[in-house]
Amino acid sequence: MTSANLDRIVSGSIPMPVCIINKNGKITMANDKIGEVFIYDAIIDADFFALTGIKTAELYESAETNTYHLIKRNDRVFKLICQVTPEDEEGHLTILFSDVTGFEELKEKYNNERICIGKIQIDNYDELISNIPLDIRGEVTNQIDKAVRNWAEKLNGSINRLGDDKYVFSFQQIYLEKIIALKFEILDEVRNIETGADFPVSLSIGVGALGKSPMQTESYADAALDLALGRGGDQAVIKKGSQIEYFGGKLQTVEKRNKGKSRIVGHALKQLIDQSKKIFIMGHVNPDMDCFGATLGVMRLCALREKEPYIIIDNYKEALSTIYKEAKDSDEYRFINSEKAISLADKDSLVIVLDTHRSSIVQCPELINICEKIVIIDHHRRVEDFIENPTLAYMESYASSTSELVAEILQYMTSKKSLIKLEAEALLAGMTVDTNGFTVKTGVRTFEAAAWLRRQGADPTEVRRFFQEDKDSFIIKTKALADAVFHEGGIVTSICTTKHADEQVICAQVADELLTVKGIKASFVTGKNSEGLTVISARSLGEVNVQVIMEKFNGGGHLTTAAAQVDISPEEAIEKILEYMEEE
Repeated sequence: MTSANLDRIVSGSIPMPVCIINKNGKITMANDKIGEVFIYDAIIDADFFALTGIKTAELYESAETNTYHLIKRNDRVFKLICQVTPEDEEGHLTILFSDVTGFEELKEKYNNERICIGKIQIDNYDELISNIPLDIRGEVTNQIDKAVRNWAEKLNGSINRLGDDKYVFSFQQIYLEKIIALKFEILDEVRNIETGADFPVSLSIGVGALGKSPMQTESYADAALDLALGRGGDQAVIKKGSQIEYFGGKLQTVEKRNKGKSRIVGHALKQLIDQSKKIFIMGHVNPDMDCFGATLGVMRLCALREKEPYIIIDNYKEALSTIYKEAKDSDEYRFINSEKAISLADKDSLVIVLDTHRSSIVQCPELINICEKIVIIDHHRRVEDFIENPTLAYMESYASSTSELVAEILQYMTSKKSLIKLEAEALLAGMTVDTNGFTVKTGVRTFEAAAWLRRQGADPTEVRRFFQEDKDSFIIKTKALADAVFHEGGIVTSICTTKHADEQVICAQVADELLTVKGIKASFVTGKNSEGLTVISARSLGEVNVQVIMEKFNGGGHLTTAAAQVDISPEEAIEKILEYMEEE
């Protein structure tokens, strides 16, 4: 430390609190004004980290990058300005404490008073109204309206009704934390309204915040509402710039009984197929039975329009080997890998994406950028890394599977007998897997689609053949069931201790099996796949939203069925799951 610096600090010529620390983070010198920051008498030799919680390495990094830290002391806010004296061989760090209380208070006031915009939509409004007895219909709609308006009033917000089922409201950002802390209690409040219908009232809410302008904030609200609706409703989504938070989602998605949309989508898809010279069909990486069944179904749809599409598959798991080999040996389908697809595609090609809408996990992401015409058919709840600007998107989270959606489209676009036996069985197999043998997430339309596939020649006995497992899988599964750990609150966890190429499938089967135990509300099973990643399968009976838990691992799925892949050990994954469950 130079004598000039020493003299300036000791003499008090620097008009703000200042101290010097060594490389070990110990305070070696300070001026008299340091008492404005620290009330301790003996400040020399004190540990700076113990006083502030800021590590020494972070302070030196701040000096190099010209960044700063803020600390609050004695009802004041100080900005820490760090400087290293170049000629100081010992590398001491000079820290100046600039009082920025007024500026920070002004910034906080500005942020608190910024306007947030929210959009509310009553889910399945037409279905709801048609199911409410006529004599109480007016009373129910008044109760919903009153609940929504009272909630907005608690936020000192302004609210306007747009049509029968939509609202727009605005409020100051200071109330946003209150909404988050109470986890959008309005969702529970309207759900408890007695309607006399066979399903409760639910809302979808999208909130936009931190936009640079009112227009951008409203666009955030619209995007958040789209996410809430795309995820099945009965939930709220907050979009603060690129940050997105989810709340609610306790109800199973209500099945839409009107099949008009599948007819409209089918007609639009038929036109796109007719207009395209090259067609590529792909699902997600490592396709499962639902993805593969939907692929063969859409391929037949193209063939009926006298088109020969390419099916993109790079890799597949052992569970798909039997049906894939049969399809490949039949010479009915043109299977290619991603490299070949990229060489063939151009901007006028049509890409049909099945069983996913996430750009990050499609079989060949490059095609999304090459081709201008993109169709999405998916049954998963919408997430933020959605493929942008698709030409046609048919996403219905009420559906049991993508195979169900494709089967419905086929019914309205083809003649009485249009599928070959393998295709009908592949679609039925896809539905069987995603419904766990038609026991979960099934509606009237699920069974109608299955019945149609049966008439198309699907043999349930043959379908069972696709699900036969090898001896090693059976042993792994049996051991995982035996080693299951039962926790309080109806939660059960297990770990598959042996690596297997089809680890995700095995974990899913174990999770399904554990749900059959009395008193169990949710099951979580982890294991290592052949790539060394930890796979997680999560299942519930509806009381626990496993999708929300899996999204914390960057996974996803549905309220009762979800999964994820993480780069931590299976044991660490179980620990985190139990932590997240306590937070819920």
